[in-house]
Amino acid sequence: MQTSLTVNGQTREVDHDARQTLLDTLRDGLGLTGTKKGCDHGQCGACTVLLNGERVNSCLCLTAMHDGDEVTTIEGIGTPETLNALQKAFVESDGYQCGYCTPGQIMSATALFEEVKKGAPSYVSADLEAPTFDDAEIAERMSGNLCRCSAYPMIREAIAMSREVK
Repeated sequence: MQTSLTVNGQTREVDHDARQTLLDTLRDGLGLTGTKKGCDHGQCGACTVLLNGERVNSCLCLTAMHDGDEVTTIEGIGTPETLNALQKAFVESDGYQCGYCTPGQIMSATALFEEVKKGAPSYVSADLEAPTFDDAEIAERMSGNLCRCSAYPMIREAIAMSREVK
């Protein structure tokens, strides 16, 4: 089967099995290995990408269901030579530890900024009209991304740091 995706700003035609996940298409079909396969059940967040601007677990998405959609992976927001503000903050605050979950964490945090900017509340938002941007809000919004190294304080610090730069 063939599906057309815009991946990191570039239109790509991919041939794939109808049962193939977006995660496997990105990694195996397109060679974008920044998106990690963790649990393969949507529970860890290592495979988080932006799909039409919203964060999703790519291990739970079938490629065939996203013909014409826009996908942004970690490779689409910065490179080792030109890190974006969030990536720089992860390095500065040591928020990456072993680094396996880092791409998913960064992609999820990228979506977090947009959610707060749009005024979308979370479970811990005291004000449903204008959510605050504090540690509890960051922790709640990042709760779908696990870190086996337990670098959560540094991850939250990195997110808070990069928010100040934006």
